[in-house]
Amino acid sequence: MTSKEQIGRKAELVYATAPTPEQLSSLQEAVRRRYGLKPGELELATREDKSLGDGFILHVGNDVYDWSRAGRQQQFRDFIEKTRQDEALKNQEIISILKTRVENFELQAKKEQVGTVVRVGDGIARVTGLDLAMYGEVVVFDSGVKGMVQDLRVDSVGVILFGHEDEVGEGSRVVRTGKRAGVPVGEKFLGRVINALGEPIDGQGEIREDEYRPIEEPAPGIVDRKPVTEPLQTGILAIDSMFPIGRGQRELIIGDRQTGKTSIAVDAIINQKGKNCTCIYCAIGQKASSVAHLVQTLTETGAMAYTTVCCTTAAESAALQYIAPYAATSLAEYFMHRGQDVLIVYDDLSKHAVAYRALSLLLGRSPGREAYPGDVFYLHSRLLERSSHLSDALGGGSITALPIIETQDGDVSAYIPTNVISITDGQIFLESDLFFAGQRPAINVGLSVSRVGGAAQKKAMKKASGSLRIDLAQYREMQVFTQFSSDLDETTQNQLANGRALMEVLKQPQAHPLTMADQVITLIAGTGRVMMDVPVKSVKKFQSDLLNDMHVHHADVMENLEKTGTMDDALQNRILQYAKDFHDEWMKQVS
Repeated sequence: MTSKEQIGRKAELVYATAPTPEQLSSLQEAVRRRYGLKPGELELATREDKSLGDGFILHVGNDVYDWSRAGRQQQFRDFIEKTRQDEALKNQEIISILKTRVENFELQAKKEQVGTVVRVGDGIARVTGLDLAMYGEVVVFDSGVKGMVQDLRVDSVGVILFGHEDEVGEGSRVVRTGKRAGVPVGEKFLGRVINALGEPIDGQGEIREDEYRPIEEPAPGIVDRKPVTEPLQTGILAIDSMFPIGRGQRELIIGDRQTGKTSIAVDAIINQKGKNCTCIYCAIGQKASSVAHLVQTLTETGAMAYTTVCCTTAAESAALQYIAPYAATSLAEYFMHRGQDVLIVYDDLSKHAVAYRALSLLLGRSPGREAYPGDVFYLHSRLLERSSHLSDALGGGSITALPIIETQDGDVSAYIPTNVISITDGQIFLESDLFFAGQRPAINVGLSVSRVGGAAQKKAMKKASGSLRIDLAQYREMQVFTQFSSDLDETTQNQLANGRALMEVLKQPQAHPLTMADQVITLIAGTGRVMMDVPVKSVKKFQSDLLNDMHVHHADVMENLEKTGTMDDALQNRILQYAKDFHDEWMKQVS
């Protein structure tokens, strides 16, 4: 309620038809009693406004009581809109429901708390008069532009704008809605490109939503989760073999600019085709041309059918870039709570942190390390903690998050990278030197890790990958020590040759994911040193020929690996022996 100090001694009555002196006196007495004022402490001004039609509007401090025809019409429009969104309308006749509700509809003298814009600029509005506004609440300006409360102070609130600030000026009226910011969600969003407000931007028409969800939701508690044990295959051999990702896990993709971070995420999305996994790609501050190219890639590979792209370009306001990942996660939660598995990519959270820093500095918050406000850690933790694998009692759905962070010159000790590393369940580090040397994906085996590990890996994959990481580590170490040596013993030469073959096997072209069976066969041949004497330039050709031959002559083995995901010693030895026999024949043909 408005305080006596805020009311002062003035109130204003705006009417279409002038009240009688008795009515005016009664109204003045009612206001004094309502706000605890003594006789003589309230001055009631009056003003005529024929546009109201009939009725009146009473302004008391920051409170507005609307009992005008225009106000009643707006109430009824709001009522119809709320009825339209009601879940019951999806199951019953809309006409009969509207008829019943209209008959029972009661007009009320609507009370609103109205604020005033005192300063606006750079996508931020400073508003006075909204003393009861909540953090994260949506407010509406008289021009129709919406905003969200982001800063609470004793004498004012800071609002970030979701529209053009040209439509908001000093002195503009602001009305509270009492609602948190939300976005429409539903099945129809699959295959579409939307903005941070859930509005379609792909030119394919409107999207019929199933419901609205707030963009900020508490993360599921420990009791509501279950362990991460089911694998989410990316189709990338280097990741699925050494850094497996589980459904419900948060695996960070980190590296310098232009090292293939987005390519890994896109390949993971493409590999979900036919695996009953919904995908959401959230572009934050990206170039519009880059997002358009990505959408084209997803469309050409058939992945767009189960994917939603939530896009905020670099040209859009910091406010929209700030809410974009939260809005995308709300859409992901819609599918998760329906028992579905979801893969969500945040590309990238470095730009998200920059957008939040811009908002915070404009709102007057104190900068901290590297000019970021101290709560930027909480910004990402409350986002990523929403990714989890729900318990069977809650449907068993999951959200697997692949956040992307861009480093500067490989510096993983910077503020934002260390923050996100501490929140996630592992990271895939992409190294610039490896990328420019032609090793793609350019994954640094030493700095990359999955904290879920083999718990989210098929038994056949776990058995086949065996000594891969150790072999690669030994190769990298031996390569450094022997680069200036010309006289090497046979054992060292064999290790170097095997390491070179393994590094070549791990190279994988973009948008060409491998099935789990293909990866297992490749790993058995690689760790079994079958390709050790194959010329480096011919390793990928040998791999392709071996897999094609397996699909033709041993389709039963490949099918069994895909279905069961298991492999005993006998089957492993059988595959290894076949790979060796194929190697001997292949080398004869090549030579």
